[in-house]
Amino acid sequence: MLGVMATSEAVRLAYSKNMDLVQINDQQAPPIAKIIELNKYKYQLQQKEAASRKKSKAQSIKEVRLTPFMSDGDFGARLKKIEEFLKKGNKVRLSLQYKGRQITKKEFGESMIVRAIGATSEYANVEIEPKMIGRKLMGQLTPKKKI
Repeated sequence: MLGVMATSEAVRLAYSKNMDLVQINDQQAPPIAKIIELNKYKYQLQQKEAASRKKSKAQSIKEVRLTPFMSDGDFGARLKKIEEFLKKGNKVRLSLQYKGRQITKKEFGESMIVRAIGATSEYANVEIEPKMIGRKLMGQLTPKKKI
């Protein structure tokens, strides 16, 4: 730790050590510079970026399709899938497609989505409330943060 010095003096010192004077932060007054090999500095920056990418987890959206007149066994299987996706940290999109005359019985589809949301309430939050988009009823769940 050498402290604050003139640029010309820092350049002379770096040259005498056969190293480079690298500007670290130009937003400060005076700007921060280090006497270090440029390749080593670039490598350190690369390692920092790689570590931050490794820490950040990409969340993907998984879609689970339901039907308005679904049996309890099928519903249970879909529920297990939803739980599995949420526990892995993925978002889950619930979609329910009305086919043919099923559109006249919208309440069955709505109750199916509400039932799925209620069953997953202990480990999921509703990100997008269920809404009709054409002949499709869609909603989205996100996993709750583990404390």
